[in-house]
Amino acid sequence: MEARLQRRVQRYGWDRAAEAYDLLWSAQLAPAQAEVMACAALQPGERVLDIACGTGATALEAARRVAPGGEVTGVDLSQRMVDTAAARAAALHCDNACFMRMGAEELALPEGTFDVVLCVLGLMYVPQPEDALREMRRALRPGGRVVLAVWAERSRCGWAEVFPIVDAEVHSEVCPLFFRLGQGATLPDLCASSGFTVTRCSRVTTTLSYTSPEEACDAALVGGPVALAWSRLDPPARERVRRRYLDSLEPWRSGESFSVPGEFVIVSAVSG
Repeated sequence: MEARLQRRVQRYGWDRAAEAYDLLWSAQLAPAQAEVMACAALQPGERVLDIACGTGATALEAARRVAPGGEVTGVDLSQRMVDTAAARAAALHCDNACFMRMGAEELALPEGTFDVVLCVLGLMYVPQPEDALREMRRALRPGGRVVLAVWAERSRCGWAEVFPIVDAEVHSEVCPLFFRLGQGATLPDLCASSGFTVTRCSRVTTTLSYTSPEEACDAALVGGPVALAWSRLDPPARERVRRRYLDSLEPWRSGESFSVPGEFVIVSAVSG
């Protein structure tokens, strides 16, 4: 898929997913966010950029940690995600975080502005991740830190069949290289080739826990990356997708609940 079209698919897909995202994913992604925060070691007074900020979970925690004196800017391709994050910040009376719609590959931000750049489970969706890394490096001050988290390779993520199952009904190509960055040393090598010095690379295993078939399906189809494609399916196609997806999760089913394995790759690096 041409990169510009892929970005449009991402934007409107996450607009669709925004309303259900927190309910379906906040607990599931907490281990990745906790590890990113530990690696980032944020300090009061630091300036932080959170790329692909979604509904603001990472950015708002970062804002708490860099206070007093620090500031967080969250950017996301989806306007509805950005609006949700801003509303959450207002509800929490968080006045040191701001949010704006912006793509990762072209950051309309001054050079050398930030001490730390975070990107939690967003880089897999970027058509040209090397351009996003170049922009992260430009936005960082010399010696600034970056912490990235991506999903690991396909074989380590039990929910991975959702992509071919949906594509069999409507050709979406929503993220054709989704699992590539989690393979082997792909992400640290890409960071190194983009001018970063990699300081750490770790893998964090997790379990995605669902209490019912409906919750498992909604997480993958309504609140996740295929939300736009899902919205275009007619009722018979939706029923086929749900049935096939639940069949793919059968190894991790216990009664009505599911414990689906997953893994994150987390890379820390320093800008030269």
